Amino acid sequence: MDPDLSLDAVWRGATAAAAAACAAAAGAAALRALDPWGLGEAWAGWGPWGAAVASVAALAFAASLCLDASLLPAQGRAVLVTGCDSGFGLDVALRLHRLGCTVFAGCLQAAGGAGAKKLARRGARMHVLQLDVTNQEQVEEARRVVEERLPPEGLWGVVNNAGLSTFGHVEWVPVTTGQRLMDVNVWGMVRVLQAFLPLMRQRSRGGGRVVNVASMMGRQGATNRSTYCVTKYGVEALSDCLRYEMRLWDIHVAIIEPGNFVNATDIFTPESIRRYADTLWSQMPQHVQRAYSKQYYNSVVNDMVHYATKGPTDRTPVVDAMVRALLQRFPHARYQPMEPYYKLRTWVATHCPEWVYETLYM
Repeated sequence: MDPDLSLDAVWRGATAAAAAACAAAAGAAALRALDPWGLGEAWAGWGPWGAAVASVAALAFAASLCLDASLLPAQGRAVLVTGCDSGFGLDVALRLHRLGCTVFAGCLQAAGGAGAKKLARRGARMHVLQLDVTNQEQVEEARRVVEERLPPEGLWGVVNNAGLSTFGHVEWVPVTTGQRLMDVNVWGMVRVLQAFLPLMRQRSRGGGRVVNVASMMGRQGATNRSTYCVTKYGVEALSDCLRYEMRLWDIHVAIIEPGNFVNATDIFTPESIRRYADTLWSQMPQHVQRAYSKQYYNSVVNDMVHYATKGPTDRTPVVDAMVRALLQRFPHARYQPMEPYYKLRTWVATHCPEWVYETLYM
């Protein structure tokens, strides 16, 4: 048992407790009205019923945490991870190796990259692969290498972590930039899945896990992030459809939806944001520049710098979620390693009328 006391796990427990409490309260109201067991005046008041409802809610909360704490052994399981040059991919590859997994770490710069060098020093169970997910030949070569070096149990998991990000209003971002992001974030994921799912189906013991990294931006729209949101909404749709399809082989598909961890990665820095912003402005048609004005444009860029530097610097919550998606005995469809603000914002975006979300956050 490995207790999970993350906000995500506690939120799930609280949701289970609330649902159980509602069901118990409805049952208590019916029993109190009908009194089929002749409880009479002893349970006439709401005090005993309230205690019963609270007990049911507490049991549901505890059961949720206990189920989340039940993990499969990691020893000997083989996992492919993409995007291991830095950030989440590098961290999860190292964590899985420490846990005893055989790790195939796909890197964009497998020859000479700092991340690849760090991984290569880990020993025999760590295999560093050259893997650009937009290059079909590299994907096929990576599959060949993995197939040659797989342990007897076969390939247990695939973590699709490779991805790109950008920012800018719909009228600002060139279509070619959007196509590049889609090729990495969505079609790159599809290429990897089509190459490696056959290896997962060949497992001697059956089963397996696919873990696709999306974002909170795959569940909610936001000003200035349309291109990125389009790709992450695509990851959500792809993952849901794949999860239904993979039930035939007992392969579970989970989605990781990180909050704002830009400050914990090298995706953006204030310098890179301003460099890209200068390029974006220079490529923008003049009539669009006039419509928005440079003053407004600069304010949006400043907001992006603020967003990229105010989040947490610790990547551990996201790595924890990836590992649990791979190893939990009872995995979930979605894991949301987020700060409380973004956890609540995502819930509002996905459960409340649009006007509520737009009034509060837009």
